[in-house]
Amino acid sequence: MSNSANTDGGLRERKRAATLSAITAVARTLTAERGLNGYTVEEVCEGAGISRRTFFNYFHSKEDAVIGSFSDELPQDALEAFTLNPRHTPGSISGTLLAALQRLTLTIVERSTISRAEVHQLIAAIKAEPQLLGRMTLEGEARERQFAELVAAREGLVPDHPEIIVATVAFGAVSKTTAQQFFSEDNTRPYRELLTQNLVAAQKLFSQPLDTTPAETPKDPA
Repeated sequence: MSNSANTDGGLRERKRAATLSAITAVARTLTAERGLNGYTVEEVCEGAGISRRTFFNYFHSKEDAVIGSFSDELPQDALEAFTLNPRHTPGSISGTLLAALQRLTLTIVERSTISRAEVHQLIAAIKAEPQLLGRMTLEGEARERQFAELVAAREGLVPDHPEIIVATVAFGAVSKTTAQQFFSEDNTRPYRELLTQNLVAAQKLFSQPLDTTPAETPKDPA
């Protein structure tokens, strides 16, 4: 592929990302100010400087525009690198999974175009329209299932394998906590530093020994 083709492709992607961001920003601002029923798609288009046709090329509804598009934030090369597992462990997760999850998450976040201002816009829109929280919950559950399937495929296990379930839930909790810390208004620390700190804390907890003493069988009363 020529340099010209690469440049053109990069410009198209940047233009697409800018259009997505503009639509979402306007939809969230209007929702926070007026509620979902207080404005029209045409007003979003006017605010974003686009046509109605362009709006529907990106989103099906105002609700979709408020929530935004997350699939575009997943770099294909990072996903492909994640699936390359050099140390499969039959019947169990590999010893490279945690580091691979860390690298994948850092790549996604550090390449992401989502800003702190956009996150705060979304929070404001959800406060104005609480029903959006239910939609966000469903979206989150769908992404969690996709995440578990991705991890299971890398490890050569089924998504409902106990180790896959625990790995995805535990890592998901650490990621959620890190995102909350990173996007908080008073945060000045980089995402990479926060994620590493939280993963180290989780490692300290899960490296502790368990009490494996068998439970005593209750005696029948005389």
